Amino acid sequence: MRRRAWPLIVACMWLSIIVPAMAQQGHPLTGTWIGDWGSASGQRTAITLVMNWDGKNVTGLINPGPDSIPLGSVSVDYGSWTVRIDADTKDAAGKPVHISAEGKLEDLGSYHRTLKGTWQQGAAKGDFRLTRD
Repeated sequence: MRRRAWPLIVACMWLSIIVPAMAQQGHPLTGTWIGDWGSASGQRTAITLVMNWDGKNVTGLINPGPDSIPLGSVSVDYGSWTVRIDADTKDAAGKPVHISAEGKLEDLGSYHRTLKGTWQQGAAKGDFRLTRD
């Protein structure tokens, strides 16, 4: 009887450790977000946001790589799940360009939740759609 119970005990112990660890997703914005922004009828620009919760603030990058743009600030209204993102970059001529995006988190229970809203980059305005990867 003892030999039969041992594999069951080990399996239960393993599941009691692994299942809670897999369920931990952390802050709802933490992760890599992939999507695009632009006008509804015009050209759309691919974007990738990488965000991380450091315990106090959400930090991250827009389009990680050699031309990445650090996020200036990220704020969340937890009552409405509205997110505001601000960043500053430069255009091809070296002039400052401000980026601001405001959107709503949707499908919060899903790992692949979405963030949709309005995007403004300098004078250009449009909407954006991101999905956490």
